[in-house]
Amino acid sequence: MRLALAQLDVEAAAVDANLDRAAAAIREAAGEGADLVALPELFDVGFFAFDTYERVAEGLDGEKLARMQAVAADAGVAVLAGSVVEDLAESEGGPADDGLANTSVLFDADGERRLVYRKHHLFGYESAEAELLVPGESVPTTDLLGFTVATTTCYDLRFPELYRDLADDGVDLVLVPSAWPYPRVEHWKLLPQARAVENLTYVAAVNGASDFGDDALVGRSTVYDPWGTTLASTGAEPTIVYADVDPERPAAVREEFPALRDRRR
Repeated sequence: MRLALAQLDVEAAAVDANLDRAAAAIREAAGEGADLVALPELFDVGFFAFDTYERVAEGLDGEKLARMQAVAADAGVAVLAGSVVEDLAESEGGPADDGLANTSVLFDADGERRLVYRKHHLFGYESAEAELLVPGESVPTTDLLGFTVATTTCYDLRFPELYRDLADDGVDLVLVPSAWPYPRVEHWKLLPQARAVENLTYVAAVNGASDFGDDALVGRSTVYDPWGTTLASTGAEPTIVYADVDPERPAAVREEFPALRDRRR
């Protein structure tokens, strides 16, 4: 499978322009042979545009996700629309509680919705996210292109037990849309690689390449294989990162190296 990470320049509160960039990146990646394209965290509005979250929030059937769904189907490529601000009250069949969530949606190449993940760990350190949003309660998985796929979001990377649960559920590819800022560059390089090594799984961490005034994102989107080896990476500028990933590789590594089997609880 050819995986593409769309490291976008997300403009604060400029939803239409951000959706245009996302759609263009999806089409470009599909033209380069990508099977799955992942977008960064809050590519719709920008993570630090806290005062616009409520205004731009929509349900799962809103116009933003419908556009990404249509682009996926038109381009014939799976798309992780990860993530957008979701209005839970507008999402039919969603959680009972109202409020806003940081929500990623995975569409397959036919435009079918395959997975909905709401960010579990909300960031409160010098951030309003934890005040404005409701944390997710479930961690769904889906089978796609030979992989068992899950998604987590940004700050979730600091909680290894979440990823161990995914490994126990058979997940062998974790997509991690993020809005990871300076100055924590070393953390961004370390944590997704550690999650790959610990769980002998592919981890694909897609970041933005945006400047929000006092806050800027570090970029450096990277795909790690089940040994923690970097398959593809980039710097801080907007770009698309490509990596070929093998659905048989995680099982082979887990068979060769028995760390998961050697656990003592």
